[in-house]
Amino acid sequence: MLLIHCPYCGELRDEQEYRYAGEAFIQRPGLACTDEQWGDYVFNRTNPKGKTVEQWAHAAGCRKLFVVERNNVTNEIYAVRTFESYKEQA
Repeated sequence: MLLIHCPYCGELRDEQEYRYAGEAFIQRPGLACTDEQWGDYVFNRTNPKGKTVEQWAHAAGCRKLFVVERNNVTNEIYAVRTFESYKEQA
């Protein structure tokens, strides 16, 4: 079981209140992309083992998206941030 701290609500809640929304910061190809580039964008993800940067939604709460840095092997959560604060840190 994961306990995730929502950066907007300020509460620590069970993962059942949240929805995984995929890998964060995927670059969408431009309008002039090929079918292969579009297919790669839609279907392929890096799927690394270990530390990942993901987006999650607080579905049963504020319904906002935020960034979670987590180890997908151990489920250890390193950081939970809003998208705005994550971009400021980079």
